[in-house]
Amino acid sequence: MKLSGLLNRANHELPGVTGVARVDRRSGDLLRRIGPGDVAVLDHVDIDRRTAEALVSAEVVGVVNASPSISGRFPNLGPELLIEAGIPLVDGVGTGVLREVKDGAKVRLHEGVVYVGEREVARGVEQSADSVADAMIEAKAGMAAQLEAFSANTIEFLRRERALILDGVGVPEVFVPVRDRQVLVVAGGPRHAEELRKLRKYIREYRPVLVGVDAGADTLHDAGYAPDIIVGDPDGIGTETLKSGSEVVVPAHPDGHAPGLERIQDLGIGAVTFPASGNAEDLALLLAEAHGASLVVTVGLRAGLREFLDRGHSGSNPSTFLTRLKLGSKLVDGEAVATLHRSRVSFGVMALLVLAAVIAMAAALAVSGVGQAYVDVAVDAFRSAVDWFRGLFS
Repeated sequence: MKLSGLLNRANHELPGVTGVARVDRRSGDLLRRIGPGDVAVLDHVDIDRRTAEALVSAEVVGVVNASPSISGRFPNLGPELLIEAGIPLVDGVGTGVLREVKDGAKVRLHEGVVYVGEREVARGVEQSADSVADAMIEAKAGMAAQLEAFSANTIEFLRRERALILDGVGVPEVFVPVRDRQVLVVAGGPRHAEELRKLRKYIREYRPVLVGVDAGADTLHDAGYAPDIIVGDPDGIGTETLKSGSEVVVPAHPDGHAPGLERIQDLGIGAVTFPASGNAEDLALLLAEAHGASLVVTVGLRAGLREFLDRGHSGSNPSTFLTRLKLGSKLVDGEAVATLHRSRVSFGVMALLVLAAVIAMAAALAVSGVGQAYVDVAVDAFRSAVDWFRGLFS
């Protein structure tokens, strides 16, 4: 009887989402080792857009946050992206979960409760689209203070990096010809693969310099393109992609340390470093501008007000803002370019216009007094051509 009960319970599928726990207090370290089917267990106040995008790209099945994912200080974008992707977010479970859940353990999430086996180890709030929307409305009250902090950070960043922003000092040399050419910069933002597909005609017609940034480089490679320049941490880019790129630019800290450079050296790939405090996306844009690009088209880069205020850009927000000011009218969003190309008159439309014109001319000739004369001339010319061909084979 007991054995039958155990078998019945083992065969019973428990509700919720089940996956392998990947546990780390530091989000950056956690993102390097998560993968499909994992449940990310982290301690991250105000989950930012970049972290959420990385979690979505890794195809995790759930996220457990020891801290509040939306503290209310400002409207951060991460939780909204996770919910839109259908990833359960269990929020504010407390730091004890980092001790109770061992890395690699099988966990289950159901209605805000975290289970290991049948044992409850943590309890929080499972966020929904409505709860995130309500929290975001309240968080907008903190935008004024965030704007003041952003202004102060921008001034401080300009003091540190004015030579780079204003004069391009420190931008590495590249062998790929960029001057007076259009440049397409692809980063791993939301729906960037879809945006890239829409630009196939543009790429085929203008043949821009292809710059892949972090996950954007893999997207270019997967779409059948060989990136001309790859910018980003090599640890987060596929080996085949790195080998397919003409040049690799590795962002480095101001002190010269470049994370991921060891991997490049192990692969035997040549690379240059770009010491600066900006993020990889901004460095790619500065690289294109400093080397004389005539136009820079971006895919997967978002820089609206909400993105500037997002905590995930706290160190590089000023860089993003000032970089876009630097490029000015050279910078164009890929969606706009794709829309313009879709709006152009196609070959089929042109053929229909020509056919309509021919029909109109034929109709005019038919009703005119000289129409029959033109018809007689055409018939005589056709008969002469037939007689000439017969003479060749007689």
